[in-house]
Amino acid sequence: MAHHNHDDHCSHEAHDHDHDHDDADTGPNDNLYMHIDRDNVVALNGEGDGRGVIKPWHERANEEKYLESDADDQLILRIPFTGSVKLRSILLKTGPGDQTPQKVAIFANEDSLDFNDVSDKTPLQEFDIPESRDVGEYAVKTARFSNVSSITLFFPASQGAETVRMYYVGFMGHWSERKSNPVITVYEAQANPADHQKIKGLDGSFSTPQM
Repeated sequence: MAHHNHDDHCSHEAHDHDHDHDDADTGPNDNLYMHIDRDNVVALNGEGDGRGVIKPWHERANEEKYLESDADDQLILRIPFTGSVKLRSILLKTGPGDQTPQKVAIFANEDSLDFNDVSDKTPLQEFDIPESRDVGEYAVKTARFSNVSSITLFFPASQGAETVRMYYVGFMGHWSERKSNPVITVYEAQANPADHQKIKGLDGSFSTPQM
């Protein structure tokens, strides 16, 4: 049974976000794309390469490359960084329609999290995901994400389809060099669908914190 923290107020914190100081290619100054360890991005129950949705800023609206869940409508995406990150927000482009995930649960520094133990972990923050073809920005509680080496995103269910689809995943925040060199472990890029059992009991148990 999953354990979840619930705040008193719920609201959608997603919005299409543009910055006055955007560069045509690199985007906002706090865009963390250049600091993602793309070679070690892992998608569990994903059909295709999880690295395909880690796109540069100018490709964020492109729908030619996407990641879709495989055996069912659950997906885990783990994104490591090349240094220490103070995370400000997460950017997601999902869908279309009922292939949009219902929720996203966000974990930090959980480099071995998979479907066997995700229901036993408490995410640092959770958001509802509205159906939209735009890039939505989800502002996190920065104090909970102040020393991040990796982010794991768990999408527990679609909004009605048999699979979920992701077009773009991005991050905003501040990057700094690590003070020590951690051991980098490379995990299997794709899980065997036959080994994947759908996590039960999560529907309706997520809330979107009021910022």
